[in-house]
Amino acid sequence: MADSNTEHIAKKARENTPVHVWLRDEVKPHEQRTALTPENAAKLVEAGFTVSVERTTNDRCFPDEEYEKVGCTLVETGSWPKAPKDAIILGLKELPESTEPISHDHIFFAHCFKGQEGWRELMQRFLSGGGTIYDLEFLKRDGMRVAAFGRPAGIIGCAAGVLLWTHQQRQRVRVAGGESAEPMAPLRVYASEDALVAHVREELEAVRQLPGQTCQTPVALVMGALGRVGGGAVHFLQRLGGLVEIVAWDKEETAKGGPFKEIAEADIFINSIYLEAKIAPFIDTATVLNTPTRRLTAVSDVSCDYTSPNNPIAIYQKGTSFEEPEDRVIEHTADQLPLAVIAIDHLPTLLPRESSVNYGEQMYANLDTDPVWQGAKKDFLRIAAQVSSD
Repeated sequence: MADSNTEHIAKKARENTPVHVWLRDEVKPHEQRTALTPENAAKLVEAGFTVSVERTTNDRCFPDEEYEKVGCTLVETGSWPKAPKDAIILGLKELPESTEPISHDHIFFAHCFKGQEGWRELMQRFLSGGGTIYDLEFLKRDGMRVAAFGRPAGIIGCAAGVLLWTHQQRQRVRVAGGESAEPMAPLRVYASEDALVAHVREELEAVRQLPGQTCQTPVALVMGALGRVGGGAVHFLQRLGGLVEIVAWDKEETAKGGPFKEIAEADIFINSIYLEAKIAPFIDTATVLNTPTRRLTAVSDVSCDYTSPNNPIAIYQKGTSFEEPEDRVIEHTADQLPLAVIAIDHLPTLLPRESSVNYGEQMYANLDTDPVWQGAKKDFLRIAAQVSSD
């Protein structure tokens, strides 16, 4: 991370130069994860760092008192704009909406380096104030991200897709009886992965007993199965003990280019690729409607690139939420299969403690690694040049 003198946290950590890390409260609804656990905060304090922690108003998965016990200073929620200039502001998801210039260096998932919606306005705030974005998505070593929520995102995203399918099976019975399909219930937080697996298994077993249920073992196609996210999805499906048939696809299976009718022929589709450039869509509305053997009804787009002009899941245009998980693209009627998409960009918060601990360990291991932070600064300057040239 760089300050106004272009020194970054790796160098400061090695030279025992005082570093002030300021953990901000998350403003995204239901975001309970954190980039800094009390355990790692304790290590920073012991190493001579100053650590300020904003009091949480969003049910952070670790209570304020755990940070205070290890030597962190609790500060007012949302007070980071008034933090000392040398403080490095650490968070996960987006900042509060504003047009005010930003003078601090921030570490978070900015979602503005790939042309996403609102990227120019956010970059302009930092350029106007003199701050820098160290985007967590772009902290890399040898081309690979050093820390990611990929595996828990795959686990939760896959679970959400399966739960969407079980919900649709229940609605089949309602629609057959002349009633309208009800919306999917809100998604909830789970204490552990084991608890999540138990719940999904219970739902699948219950669906098998529904009147007229012909599909006993749904087929789930996981796109990007060899990556972190896809690996998490496959792992989760394997834990279901054969209640879902797994089809794992990666680059080899998609080499010919989409759209792929094989996706339309699965019951559940989990998209977990890392989108780097424009590609032919994996699935589009025409393919869905023109596949006579279509079984696809439930899509979980873990990648959530719906704001990108290169979105490869060309059947929807908006994100969903924990309160309203599904975007129903095709309505459920007596003579028509439904099609719905789940697209939530902070799925791991449904396993907040486990995912935060895992992510924190990855981050802490790279705290004093120069190329990681230097590369992230170069990425910021690269995007900044695009704004300045317009």
